[in-house]
Amino acid sequence: QSELLDFYAGSLRDVDRKQREFEQAISAFHDLDDTLAEMVQYARSCYRKLSEKVQTVFTKHLETQGWPPAGRVSNAEVFDRFVAPRLQERGRKIAYLMVDALRYELGVALEKRLSEDGPVELHTAYAQLPTVTIVGMASILPNAAAGLALCQEGDSLLPKIDGAPVGTVAQRMGLLRSRLGDRFAEMRLDDFVRSKKVDIPSTVDLLVLRSVEIDDFLETNPESTLKLIPDTISRIRATLHKLRDKGFHEVVIATDHGFYLNAQAEAGDVCAKPAGSWSVSNYRSMLGQGSSDSNSLILPCEKVGIRGDYSNFATPRSMAPYRSGLMYFHGGASLAEAVVPVLVVKLESASKQDVRQFSVELSYKGGAKRITTLRPVVELIPVAEGLFSLDSDFEILLEAQDAKGNVVGEAKPGGAVNPATRTITLKPGKRESITICMLEEFEGKFTIKALDPSTLKSYCDLKLETDYTV
Repeated sequence: QSELLDFYAGSLRDVDRKQREFEQAISAFHDLDDTLAEMVQYARSCYRKLSEKVQTVFTKHLETQGWPPAGRVSNAEVFDRFVAPRLQERGRKIAYLMVDALRYELGVALEKRLSEDGPVELHTAYAQLPTVTIVGMASILPNAAAGLALCQEGDSLLPKIDGAPVGTVAQRMGLLRSRLGDRFAEMRLDDFVRSKKVDIPSTVDLLVLRSVEIDDFLETNPESTLKLIPDTISRIRATLHKLRDKGFHEVVIATDHGFYLNAQAEAGDVCAKPAGSWSVSNYRSMLGQGSSDSNSLILPCEKVGIRGDYSNFATPRSMAPYRSGLMYFHGGASLAEAVVPVLVVKLESASKQDVRQFSVELSYKGGAKRITTLRPVVELIPVAEGLFSLDSDFEILLEAQDAKGNVVGEAKPGGAVNPATRTITLKPGKRESITICMLEEFEGKFTIKALDPSTLKSYCDLKLETDYTV
């Protein structure tokens, strides 16, 4: 088990990244010819076969050695190990980012982006089972390692810490507030980074910022929203710049669980539920009583780190869910679902302003204000404004946003557009034609913005609207 976990964290997780970026690229195409469609299916089949092979080994170790792995950091220890010690010094300001569904390969991608701005530590942690949001978010609260219990309340699962319910956002934030008083504040990460003015009381030493965008995107429509994941990474990076400007010293980023992208899903791709009396069930796990069969692994709850009202934990032996047709899921026990990142970032003082100065000009079809295609092409013209900028490349992030600031379109990967981050590398004076992939379900007025990827400061914008009836 130990060797498998190290192999996954060290290199095998990169297969998950490549598969995600592959699916992001495929989602930009509407029609694939027969040859390309066959290649896509072959690539998906290869990934699924590898996933199943790894899952067979993983579940064998899970059955014999249990979970979380001995001698390693469980997610239930994250707050007490990484956050609590930093709060012992009053006046030392810490931000705690609770990011839903930041699976391990995304944590590695985030580390790479954040390391461009300062020191970052990436740690590997092991999620609380079952890997569902209500349990995972409770597990990254104070004293979860000793006090977390999964209780049956009516027909529902309710996690509690030291007897206090922590099943909702209000309850989880209430637990932190009860322990820290005026040293604590919280808000949605998106509100923090988008708001021009955020007032944080001077007494606050722990600011919790909550992000649910990745899980929401993928739960809603994974095929069309995969490409929005890099946007969340960019927003986290911009959040750290804003936190630094507000006097914060360190940031700890944790998550509740990972996920699996089942692009090979077909109607028959489903795991039969095991016999037994199951009080709680989701797409990838069940809690209650039963016995193992050829499809599901069933273990005593105490063997997989679950305290509370349940006797057994059940999860598919394969990468199939208990419901057919799902492209995105979590809740069970697999490397992609249960191995998660923890990042610790030191916010260094802002360096002197870069002597390079740039501006960007945006245009669409010689001044047209309506787009008639889901793939409009805009022109970007970067302009160097300082003597030391003439030979320097720089990056921007190009987004289409609706009136509320929601992202409704992004740059298509390829050429100057980095497929992993969606940032665009520009050379002063060199015009770039960039294709924007619009969300199919969006219609109306929107703004294309050229943004600094570190701070999300806007270089320029272009107001357009859809007119798909032409």
